[in-house]
Amino acid sequence: MEAFLTSTALVALAEIGDKTQLLSFVLAARLRRPAQIILGIFLATLANHALAGSLGVWAASFMSAQTQRWVTAAAFFAFAAWALVPDKLESDRAVAARSAFVTTLVAFFLVEMGDKTQLATVALGARYGELAAVVLGTTLGMMIANVPAVLVGEAFATRIDMKVVRYVAAGLFVATGVLALLAPAA
Repeated sequence: MEAFLTSTALVALAEIGDKTQLLSFVLAARLRRPAQIILGIFLATLANHALAGSLGVWAASFMSAQTQRWVTAAAFFAFAAWALVPDKLESDRAVAARSAFVTTLVAFFLVEMGDKTQLATVALGARYGELAAVVLGTTLGMMIANVPAVLVGEAFATRIDMKVVRYVAAGLFVATGVLALLAPAA
């Protein structure tokens, strides 16, 4: 349960203001098909994070408990620093209204590649070794942050103090890194 709850909280907070959340706003404004967009976000995230979590669990199998502890902690400390940097979409890509689901599925899967939430999923998979709990937690965290963005759009973003959210997310990443260092050897 710890893996699920930690994964959910970390990703939900880290995702606020992230480029994939900004993509949610753009897709919602342009495509105006919230159900298709939400389904696309869900399936893209599930697939992307299943791959990332699997990579983390697999990589951890090659490390000693001590090495895994230090690598995981260092990753979370790096994510804390990364969380403090505001995100923006690199380009305003044209999206087709023909299929909001397919557009969202492909766009989200690709934009999430190398993103901090994907890399956090790798680290969480390595840290906990509980693939299902991590993937379900990170996917739920992604949905918690992005579904309101799709449903309420730009108005939602203007009411959140993004600086506070970034500091809270960074604090959670640091706390998770410290906990990784303090965790008993497996």
